[in-house]
Amino acid sequence: MLNYIWGGFFLIGALVSALRCSNGDVGAFQEVIQASFDMAQLSVEIALGLVGLLALWSGFFRIAERAGLIDSVSRLLSPFFTRIMPEVPKGHPAQGAVTLNLAANMLGLDNAATPLGLKAMQALQSLNPQKDTASNAQILFLVLNTSSVTLLPVTIFMYRAQLGATDPTLVFIPILLATAASSLVGLLTVMVVQRIRFDVVVLAYLFTILVAISAFIYWLSFLSSSQLTDVSTMLANGLLLAVIVLFIAVGMRKGVPVYEQFIEGAKEGFGTAIQLIPYLVAMLVAIGVFRASGALDYGLEWIRLALTNAGINGQIVDALPVAFMKPFSGSGARALMLDVMNTQGVDSLPALIATVMQGSTETTFYVLTVYFGVVGITRIRYALWCGLLCDAVGLTAAVILGLWFFS
Repeated sequence: MLNYIWGGFFLIGALVSALRCSNGDVGAFQEVIQASFDMAQLSVEIALGLVGLLALWSGFFRIAERAGLIDSVSRLLSPFFTRIMPEVPKGHPAQGAVTLNLAANMLGLDNAATPLGLKAMQALQSLNPQKDTASNAQILFLVLNTSSVTLLPVTIFMYRAQLGATDPTLVFIPILLATAASSLVGLLTVMVVQRIRFDVVVLAYLFTILVAISAFIYWLSFLSSSQLTDVSTMLANGLLLAVIVLFIAVGMRKGVPVYEQFIEGAKEGFGTAIQLIPYLVAMLVAIGVFRASGALDYGLEWIRLALTNAGINGQIVDALPVAFMKPFSGSGARALMLDVMNTQGVDSLPALIATVMQGSTETTFYVLTVYFGVVGITRIRYALWCGLLCDAVGLTAAVILGLWFFS
């Protein structure tokens, strides 16, 4: 399926470019070719930018493994993971790696989440009997990353503050509700497709997580706007530093040669980043051609026209470019969000909805490319469709919640 989607980006892009040229737009082909060159260069820049992060966190992860911390986390959550990921043996290091990645995502620690996610995918790949085909556990893990539950969307707060928002954290609750809806639908969908039983243990863990998140939100609700921004930044970075110190301190206490193990892990991280380049080039160039041809813009205009004719609030339409860019490009969606903020006003309804959209889900094609690319998976089965379903739910929830909270 990925072959058809990837090829379709190029074929549709070429067709739309040809139509533009036939209508007198002589620069259409040049724009598409230039976009392919630019995206190829961007792919390498992204991979090289990941080198340092992957080396850093692969090194720390190696220390945690040798110190037994990953095994401890795995044992703690093994009753839950052995049910939702039955092909992963009880106490396997993959369980700890998955847990650390999801925790980093929830706290908005992007610099740690991606390296930890790649380590988790590699650990799951070690159990995969068909190395070119995504396993059930890998699909579930990818969908949870695509839905991207984020408790502290610090970056979005910062953008709103920089553009002069009256209350930078006004979108906090809608973002959390939208991303929670996306994640819940993604988890339940994969569990249904994979015929995973909803027994008492699974329900107990999910209920505990829900209660913990609710308590966290309740506590944050007592903070003022400025306090929430400060607490979010301090908590996110403080926890990240605490994790690093914990890894090193426990490693030293147990006699692990922490420096030597860090170096060995960092070497693995460097190799992982370089391995990603072909996969990033393939997908980002295809998306770049699709965008530069104007195909995405035409699609947005048709949808805008259909919604307007249906009598739907025109202000929603102004935020839609963010929704349709989000699955393809995180940086592109962020740029469109900032454009809506600048043109419509940072506290306008379109800008608020666009902001909730930006925080509701992850970039599906990028996550799929990076996480499956690092382990060489080319047969993704139903992973993309489940990821896009999460996008659809999260983005739809963003619109509904935006109208509910801000109209």
